[in-house]
Amino acid sequence: MSFREDNEEGRDLRKPFLHTGSWYRMGSRQSSMMEKLGSSTMVIRDNSISVLLCVLIVALGPIQFGFTGGYSSPTQAAIISDLGLSISEFSIFGSLSNVGAMVGAIASGQIAEYIGRKGSLMIASIPNIIGWLAISFAHDSSFLYMGRLLEGFGVGVISYTVPVYIAEIAPQNMRGGLGSVNQLSVTIGIMLAYILGIFVNWRVLAVLGILPCTILIPGLFFIPESPRWLAKMGMMDEFEASLQVLRGFDTDISVEVNEIKMGIGLLVLQQASGINGVLFYSTTIFEAAGISSSNVATCGVGAIQVLATGVTTWLVDKAGRRLLLIVSSSGMTVSLLLVSICFYVKDILSEESRFYSLMGILSVVGIVTFVLTFSLGVGAIPWVIMSEVMPVNIKSLAGSVATLFNWLTSWVITMTANLLLTWSSGGTFTLYTIVSAFTVVFVALWVPETKGRTLEEIQWSFR
Repeated sequence: MSFREDNEEGRDLRKPFLHTGSWYRMGSRQSSMMEKLGSSTMVIRDNSISVLLCVLIVALGPIQFGFTGGYSSPTQAAIISDLGLSISEFSIFGSLSNVGAMVGAIASGQIAEYIGRKGSLMIASIPNIIGWLAISFAHDSSFLYMGRLLEGFGVGVISYTVPVYIAEIAPQNMRGGLGSVNQLSVTIGIMLAYILGIFVNWRVLAVLGILPCTILIPGLFFIPESPRWLAKMGMMDEFEASLQVLRGFDTDISVEVNEIKMGIGLLVLQQASGINGVLFYSTTIFEAAGISSSNVATCGVGAIQVLATGVTTWLVDKAGRRLLLIVSSSGMTVSLLLVSICFYVKDILSEESRFYSLMGILSVVGIVTFVLTFSLGVGAIPWVIMSEVMPVNIKSLAGSVATLFNWLTSWVITMTANLLLTWSSGGTFTLYTIVSAFTVVFVALWVPETKGRTLEEIQWSFR
């Protein structure tokens, strides 16, 4: 057998496959590569374009994720009025997506392990679609709750699978920016829910929630499976073909092929900062701050979040993960402290006082700054780091546990936010301030910089 087949420079194309001890030869025929993956590869040939196209298709999943989170804010008053719910019952509705997401998070790692990243996203889309239909036709709380649970299950699977898929297909110099597209898409979904909620009633808004997943399902047929998952499952021909398609047919992938083989803390702190409490019930918070056009203010927050997360996708591979996390969590701490002080001062002032309206304006500024600084780092980067630091041999289990803790914390926040705000707005934001301050310390002491390192280098350093 010749080891220099189809190689004009005489380079030995036979390489040992890391961790398996087996040997393979790099094929030279592009048609053979495309046959391995089927018709999907016929539409993606260029290096960066192919990866970007894959990311844009799977980004429909986190758009669904964000739409689910943003749905409860513009619809709260109408759903309570139409179905006769109490504040506590609506809080249960708002938080049930997190309960479903916890179940989805537990299952997500194993689903992604056994049927692949693409298969996981396809499975996650189905309960999302059914859940939105159940909400749109709900005439009592039972259908409303069932639909929210189903949505949450799908979102739980999506929240683990999409960051992992993006990290596994992205070249190392693009991994941070492309990984941040996940959170950018979440913020776009939230903003869409806020804006559309102004113009359509809550039943029509639920029907519109079906769209991201109905587009995602056919889109999955046009992208390759994660090469790392294919390699782990022993499908070497498909693995090689997938990686060649993602990196470009003119690219020598032999070095990367040989290389291929804490998240919990960051993800818990991400949610414990109170971000979902603010986003889920932003309209109510703005009303408490004395803003008359609370729905418009909520849409403004959604737009700011999208823009800030877009900046993060550009900065994360330049400034680094760790620096952005420190800047982001520090800004969150200062802005939450401002909000809590403003609400405390408002409680002791009369509504006729000229400082009363000033405190309302400052509290809105603090909330907007909180969302802005959250989006600059803490929103996106924990998911990027989670997908980078998890060792491949335990990624499914460890990723599920990390995602479960994220959604468990999110459920606690969304379930208690309305009740805490009723108790004391200032006290609520003081608790969130303490968590954000601890996040600064946590990042400074324990989070490593992963910028510019391959997944294998990162995981080896942890060993």
